[in-house]
This record gives sequence, C-alpha cells and structure tokens, in this order.
Amino acid sequence: MDDKRRRARVQGAWAGKAKATAHIGPRVTVATGKPQGWGHDHVIPDKQFVYKEPTEVVRKIPEPRIIDKPGTYEISTSASGVSRLRLFPSFIEPKEAEWMFEQLYRENPWRQKSNVGPDGPYQEPRLTCWYGEVPYTYSKSTMQANPHWHPLLTMLKDRIEEVTAYSFNSLLCNLYRHDKDSIDWHSDDEPDLGKNPTIASLSFGETRVFQMRKKPPPEEQGDYTYVERIHVPLDGGTLLIMEGATQSDWQHRVPKEYHDRRPRINLTFRTMFPVTKT
Repeated sequence: MDDKRRRARVQGAWAGKAKATAHIGPRVTVATGKPQGWGHDHVIPDKQFVYKEPTEVVRKIPEPRIIDKPGTYEISTSASGVSRLRLFPSFIEPKEAEWMFEQLYRENPWRQKSNVGPDGPYQEPRLTCWYGEVPYTYSKSTMQANPHWHPLLTMLKDRIEEVTAYSFNSLLCNLYRHDKDSIDWHSDDEPDLGKNPTIASLSFGETRVFQMRKKPPPEEQGDYTYVERIHVPLDGGTLLIMEGATQSDWQHRVPKEYHDRRPRINLTFRTMFPVTKT
C-alpha cells in the first residue's frame, strides 16, 4: 500500500500543467458596457417626443350672432357699402298688435303662389298677397298690381315712413300658417327694387326667428359653411329695417320649425322702380 502511494505522488510530480482543451461552440464574452469590436466610442442620442402644431388651419363654424335689443347695427362693410339693421321691438304695442293681426288675418286676400324652381313648378309653403301700383315678379312668377290698399296697411305704411324717414310704394304680405310654413334663403335684390333697397319688415302674431347669412367671397365658390350668421327673434309688433348693402351682401330666411307654431303675419314694405323693357 505504501509503495502504491509513493508511485502516485511521483507520477503526479511528473505531470506538467494541464493542457488547454479545444473550445467547442460559441465563445461567451462578458459584457463590459460597450459592444466588443467597436474601435471608437459611439454615442446614442437621447430621443425626445416633440409636439408640432399641425400646419393645416382648422376652421371653425362661427356661432350665430343674436340681435334682440333695440338699436342700429352695422353688420358688415364691403365694396357694395355698409350693411345695416335697425331693430324696433314693440313698435306696435302688444294689444294693438293682436287686434291688427286679427284684422289682417281675416281681411287680406291671401293665396298660395306657384313658383318655378330648378326642379320645376312648386307651391310656396306660405300664403301671400301684394299691394302696389306695379306687378311684382320673383321666382319666375308674377303677382299682379293691386292698388287697393287695406286702410290698416296704409296707416301702418304712414307710421313707418314717419319714424324711419323712408318712403314706400309697395308691400308684400306673408302669412305663415304654422311651423311648417317657411321661406328659403334669398335676397330682396330684384332689378325693380333698384340698388341697395331698403326693406321695412313688420311682424304680427307668433314669434319666429329671422335668420341671416353673409354671402361668401369668390374663393369659397359658393360654400356658406363658414360665413357669418345672424339670428333676430321677431316678436309680434317688432319692426326690422334692412338698409344699405344688406340685400347685396346677405341672404335671409324664416326656416321651418319642429314644434307647434301659431300663425304669423309679416309685412315687407319696399319701393319699386319698374325697369322699362325695350
């Protein structure tokens, strides 16, 4: 046994250093904070989120301007001139206005006018009548001259002329029987009315909203989406004067509504200058 131990020690002393064994498989390297094989420092820039404002201009549809107080309002200025509204709430006192409404509702010669539009003939969604020494043509349909003014209408014309200092020789009366009666977008700019006509609008009966919109500039190509708008609630007895370039630069309407409305009468006094046809 002792001899075997001595031989093992001798054999161990003769053995040299352990030889390196061949490496099989991928070499594993220890991370040092920088990828191996890069001969120079490489700086990775910090990435930050930067918000950029959109280059496209976001257009907002303007809210309508409400005009419901007495006064004079210059609503626009253009090459055509100044567009101006004058509002007279309670121009006719309420009890007097109610009596006048009943008289006109019963005694005016109301009828439903037929017009011609792009899609052919149609019935106006309201009743009308005309007073004046000359016929009145609009929407390719003519209302014949009627010089026989109702005495109440003559009195109202004189009263408006005294307050406004304008003179009128013609009158278009509109009867809106209920909420579905209306008048669409238009301007009172027929040739017989002359340049920049003044229109005096007197209301009786139910309140309806008189809406206006400015005509768009040429670059909008007839798009009314972003134009200025005005709403004027017209109570019974209210007088509204449209003057200056209002008919050149603005349109107006009384739209249909979706809840019950009692009848409303609107009187639009104007001055006609018949155009001589050659």
